This record gives sequence, C-alpha cells and structure tokens, in this order.
Amino acid sequence: MFNIGIITASDKGFRGEREDASGRLIATMLQELGQIRSYKVVADDAEQISKEMVIMADQLGVDLILTTGGTGLGPRDVTPEATLAVVDRQVPGIAEAMRAKSLEITSRAMLSRAVAGMRNKTLIINLPGSPKGVQECLEVILPALEHGLAIMKGEASECARH
Repeated sequence: MFNIGIITASDKGFRGEREDASGRLIATMLQELGQIRSYKVVADDAEQISKEMVIMADQLGVDLILTTGGTGLGPRDVTPEATLAVVDRQVPGIAEAMRAKSLEITSRAMLSRAVAGMRNKTLIINLPGSPKGVQECLEVILPALEHGLAIMKGEASECARH
C-alpha cells in the first residue's frame, strides 16, 4: 500500500464554483493502490501547485502525487510547468502512454501537455481535468503503477518480464 496525494488545479473549484468530480474519481480509482494522505484543490497558479507538491513529497512523504487539471493550452493551464519546477527526473513514458491511448479516442489528446516525474522518492503524474480523461488515463497507467512505485522505493529490483 502506498501513500497518495491528489491535487486538483482549478480556479472554479478553488473558489467553490465547481464540484471536483475528477479529484474524487482519482481517489476512488486508487483505493486498492493505497491511502489518500492529502487532497487539495488549488487555483491554477504554478507557485501554489508547486508548493503543494513540495509539501506532499517532502513533508508528508507521499509516494505518489496525481494532479488533475491545468494541462491544456489555456493561458492559466500551468500544471506541467509547476511539476517540472519541482521534479528531479522526468518519466516521459507515463505521459506518452496516456497520450497514445487517448489519441485512439480523440485527436484532441495531442493537445495535452501533461508530464510525469520524480521528486526524490515521490512520483508525480499530471492527469487531464475531466473525469472521462482521468478515467481513461488511469486505466492506461494503473497496471504498471504499483510495480513502478515499488522500484522507485527500492522494494522491487526487476522490470524485466520472466
């Protein structure tokens, strides 16, 4: 079982003008993977998003942070920049896999700027802002996520299939 943090980047959600269906869906879909240690709804502000990531990774010691929202082309979509500002190493295959699968569903998937990376021993992954996008992307990465987290924490040593 892993410790998980969820960050929803949404101006409307932060102001209480929109219900956070995407963040709740992430929590539901990850019940078997671990425990939600922190769940925050923040404004679309790179500094605020980065600050929450650092708190979750460095102070709370979560193993996984999933963000939802702020990965598109809008002027306030800054979640990838906030993520890149705090990670030590990128894990591009995760975002590539999500985009590849999503492209089978909609050509708009190519507009996603989502990234994934590691901050020490915390994996940070950007997900889309819509519940449909969250579900589709989590279904792609969940089968490999537990193994990847175990490798990152030093609890597993092999990625090769036997």
